[in-house]
Amino acid sequence: MSSTPRTDVGASAEPSRRRVLGGMAATAVAVVGWNVVDQTWATAAEAAGNPNVVPVPGLTGTLETTPATVDAFANDFGHLFDGAPSKPWAVLRPGGVEDIVTIVNYARANGIKVAVNGQGGTGDDIESHSVYGQARVPGGISIDAKGMSRIVSIGGDHAVVEAGVTWGQLTDATLQVGKTPPALPDYLYISVGGTISIGGIGGTVQRYGLLCDTVQSIDIVTGDGRLVTATASVRADLFNAALSGGGQVGIIVRAKVKLIPAPQRAVIFSLYYNTVEQYLIDSERVLADGRFEVHAGEMQRTPDNSGWRYKLEVGATYNTTPPNRTRLLCDLKDVRSEAVIEDVTYRAYMFRLDAYEAYLKEGGHWYTPKPWLSMFLPASKTKAFMKRVEQELDASSLGGGFLLFYPFFSSKIKRPLAVMPNESVVYLFDLLRFPNPGEPNIQGMIDQNRRLYDIAVGLGAKRYLVGSIPMSGADWKKHFGTRWSGFVNAKRKYDPNSMFTPGQGFFA
Repeated sequence: MSSTPRTDVGASAEPSRRRVLGGMAATAVAVVGWNVVDQTWATAAEAAGNPNVVPVPGLTGTLETTPATVDAFANDFGHLFDGAPSKPWAVLRPGGVEDIVTIVNYARANGIKVAVNGQGGTGDDIESHSVYGQARVPGGISIDAKGMSRIVSIGGDHAVVEAGVTWGQLTDATLQVGKTPPALPDYLYISVGGTISIGGIGGTVQRYGLLCDTVQSIDIVTGDGRLVTATASVRADLFNAALSGGGQVGIIVRAKVKLIPAPQRAVIFSLYYNTVEQYLIDSERVLADGRFEVHAGEMQRTPDNSGWRYKLEVGATYNTTPPNRTRLLCDLKDVRSEAVIEDVTYRAYMFRLDAYEAYLKEGGHWYTPKPWLSMFLPASKTKAFMKRVEQELDASSLGGGFLLFYPFFSSKIKRPLAVMPNESVVYLFDLLRFPNPGEPNIQGMIDQNRRLYDIAVGLGAKRYLVGSIPMSGADWKKHFGTRWSGFVNAKRKYDPNSMFTPGQGFFA
C-alpha cells in the first residue's frame, strides 16, 4: 500500500462522470464541454441551453476521461501519491503539437491545470517516472507524452526530437549513423522532455554537464497558448526557465540535442575502496586530469554486509586501439585485487541497466514506493556528510537500490535553475532506494530524507529536482536563492494563470 506523506496538496472531488473526447467519441458517451461552475465535464444533453458549459475544441488526437485512463495517470514511479487525490480530470493524447496549443488555450480560459506525463518505462510498465508526485495534476489535464514520440531529424551534430522520445530511442537511432548524445541518463527509458525539464545527469557530466546543457533549442507552448522557439540567445529567459525549471513556464514539445561521434567500445573499470577518504582522493584526481570519458561511482554495502565501501566506476572509450590499462590505473590506490575490468561495446554500457531492471522487477522492488534523496554536495564538506550517512543508513535503507556518489565540475552546469553549491567541484549524492516489498517504514525513510537534506543544506548543498523531500514554499525560495526572483518573473510572464505542473509545489 502506498504512503501519502504530504497533506498540503488539496484533493479534488471525485469526478461525477468520465468520458472520451475527440477521436474516441464513438466508443463512449461523448462530452462536449466543461462546466465552469460545477467543474465537471458535460454531455450534449447537459450542455443544451446551459451557458456555463464551454464547448471542447476540435482535436486530431483524443481527450480521454474514462476511469481506466485517469486512474493510470494518477500514479507515478514513486507510488507515494497514488490514487484518487492525484487523478486528473482528463488525459490528452495529442495528435500533434496543434492539439497541445488548443488544450492549453482551452485550459487557461477555463481555469484548468495542465501537466505533461512522460510515460516512460519498458514493456507494460509505462508510467510517469517522477517519484514524488511531481507530474501529477489533480483535477486537471494530463498530457500523455507518448503522443509526441517522433524523432524529427538526425543531423551531423544534432538531433531534433519530440519531447516524448526516450533517450533509449534516440541513442539507438543515432548509433545507426555513428553518433550519440554526449550526455545520457543511466536509465534510458525516460522522455527527453521530462529529463531536460529537471536537468538530467549521467556519467559524462564532468565533461558535458547535465543533459539539459546539451540542448541547443526548444520548441515550447507557453501559458498564453503560443508555440515559440527558445535558445540561449533567443528568448533566453524562457530557455533558462524551461531547462531545469520543473515544467513551470510551458510545455516543451521539441528539442534540438547535441550529438557527437559515438565510440565503438569502452573499457569499464570498477575500482573498490574501503574508506571514503581514499575514494575522494582518487575520484578528484581522475576528475582533475580527465583521463576517463565516463566517471561515476557508488557507496555500496561490503560483500559481507557488515558496513560500507565505495566503488569508482570509470570508463575509457575507443574505436580500434584499446587504452593502456596500466597507465590509466598506475597512481590509483584502490583495492586492486577486487578490481573488475570489462571491455564492452558502447551500446552495451549505455543500456547496462536493462538487466538490473529485470532483476528489480523479478524481486518486486520495481513496484514499491521510492523515497529517493537526490542532492549536490560541496566537495569540501562531502567527507563529513558521508561519514554521517554511513551511520544513518544500513542495508534495509537501500532494499534493492543503490547510492550514486561521484564528483564533477560545477562550471559545466550552464542552466541557472540547476542550482549548484558554491564550489568548483561538487558531488552527486543520489540515494535511489528500491525498498523491499512490504517495507513498513516508508514514512520513516521520507523523514530521514528531510533530516539528511537539512544537514546537507547546512553544509552548502543543493537538492536535485528528482527525489522525495517534503518542501515548503519557503524551502524552495531558499533553494533557488538569488535565482528565485528571476524564476518568479518567468513564471508570471510565461504562465500568468499559474496552470502548469502544480505537482512540483514550487509556488504553492
